[in-house]
Amino acid sequence: MTNEIPILKVKGLTVYQGSYLAVRDVSFELLSGTDTAIVGPNGAGKSTLVKAVLDLIPRSAGNIEIFGYPITRLRSLRRLLGYMPQNFIFDRSFPISVSELVGLGWMLENKRGNSFFQRLWGQDREKSAAVVKALQRTDAYHLRHQAIGTLSGGQLKRVLLAYCLVMPRKLLVLDEAFAGVDVQGAADFYALLNELKREEGWTVLQVSHDIDMVSRHCDRVLCLNQTVVCTGQPEIALSPQNLLATYGPGFSRYQHHHN
Repeated sequence: MTNEIPILKVKGLTVYQGSYLAVRDVSFELLSGTDTAIVGPNGAGKSTLVKAVLDLIPRSAGNIEIFGYPITRLRSLRRLLGYMPQNFIFDRSFPISVSELVGLGWMLENKRGNSFFQRLWGQDREKSAAVVKALQRTDAYHLRHQAIGTLSGGQLKRVLLAYCLVMPRKLLVLDEAFAGVDVQGAADFYALLNELKREEGWTVLQVSHDIDMVSRHCDRVLCLNQTVVCTGQPEIALSPQNLLATYGPGFSRYQHHHN
């Protein structure tokens, strides 16, 4: 059940990368409480679309509203947004622990009353408690003292999810969040994501190559190949005809089998 409230509105979005037209005249809405997947072939503009929505790259044309405000207001609304990039690139020798990384997602709130040191002490306690809770809820608490450079791909995904969870969010954006994770690991992550989505009331926008997982877990699908080919519920958007129109001839849909 959704509240039918648009969290995100995109209208006529066009993005060039140099002279290359990456995204053309894309329009869609994201309703509160839904899990929407963007699917399409390599080079279709999926990651470009997500980055433009997050105002990480410039757009050539179009309007974007997030949480009811123009994208130009996004900086003041960042704390309501969680983002997991396709590739989390970092120096694996950098000496930062899992708890420290997750703590970076906790943002100070301006609280009046009490002295500066009382507020600071109280905020430190709140932050520590929030980090512990986020790691526990993502089954990553046992990793809290571990250096992030020692994590496996699946462990790192859970830690990044904890980073998103450490503060209340309204929108979670995942760009190929399951890249580098095996089939069972992806299934476990989807189950955790769905559980947290229900508990937190998250709206999710994700880029995925896994058609089977999308059909199992997502509410809506946006098929993209530079422009929107189709959009709708999985059983409609992922029909053979729509997949052919999106991916072209030679596309083969395969099924995962889980125990």
